Amino acid sequence: MNVRRLIPATAVAGAVTLGLVTLSACSGGSGGSGGSDQQNDGKLSVVASFYPMQYLAEQIGGDHVAVRTLTEPGVEPHDLELKPKQIGELGEADYILYLKGIQPAADEAIKQAGVKNTVDAATLTKLEEHGTGAGHDHAGESAEEHAAHEGEAEEGHGHASEGGADTHIWLDPVKYAEVAKGVGASLEKADPDHAADYKKNTDALVKKLGDLNTAFETGLKNTTTKTFITTHSAFGYLAERYGLEQEGISGVDPESEPSPARIKELQDISKRDKVSTVFFETLASDKTAKTLAADTGLKTDVLDPLEGITDKSRGDDYIEVMESNLVALKKALGAK
Repeated sequence: MNVRRLIPATAVAGAVTLGLVTLSACSGGSGGSGGSDQQNDGKLSVVASFYPMQYLAEQIGGDHVAVRTLTEPGVEPHDLELKPKQIGELGEADYILYLKGIQPAADEAIKQAGVKNTVDAATLTKLEEHGTGAGHDHAGESAEEHAAHEGEAEEGHGHASEGGADTHIWLDPVKYAEVAKGVGASLEKADPDHAADYKKNTDALVKKLGDLNTAFETGLKNTTTKTFITTHSAFGYLAERYGLEQEGISGVDPESEPSPARIKELQDISKRDKVSTVFFETLASDKTAKTLAADTGLKTDVLDPLEGITDKSRGDDYIEVMESNLVALKKALGAK
């Protein structure tokens, strides 16, 4: 696991406080919107924690918002380290949209900023616990026993909220649409002069997400196998939504080395469930996936957890990358 994830919360809080104190002296305040309005030509100044939140803010806010993201393209969101300037600018925002539990550094800085219109996307839908398959001996199980493991949460999961729930809600178009509706309503409240436009944009986005959900339902309805193997256990919601089963290689860190026991377990699973492909992501090394694939005779491909858009992404935005994910899943699962 990346050592940066083990930095004590007190150290993060101290750095955040220092950043806010230092920058407030330069900005002339920590919560006002006057300065941000001038800099953004009267638009609502919005700060998004990482790409899935940025996409919502831009799609729903449209021409009425100026969106900044705390996580630059190519940065692994879980390992985000904020600069003092970013911490200071948080207090000047009119509206902050984040997802608590994904980025500890951002969570603490946003809490310290104290901006009135701060929205935690995790509160806009129901979070659930999802297992990765890691650590369970599926070999020799009955179908009922095997299925029983699907909903189990992995202890110590590195990408979970404080309550242990899975935070990767944006990978389920239905849940993402629920969040979009909540974001739209909050923007209407924060900027009532443009409420009608926010409502219109929200409806348009929800329609696109509904179409995406239909495409996944149709495309994954009949497949040779329902099991897929991935280095990053981020697809629990997607798997549950479309009747699939996610098997994470190691479960916690997409770049960590799987144990020999887990390699053997995945070999057995791949044979039993006719798995053809090991998926890796664009923001982390593909070494683990290629090692497993070489040991099991499987192919490798990209299944993007959509935590950021880069020049390596198979698409220019959320919808396009999710459509690419669907193509990859259909091919790997043997869609008919």
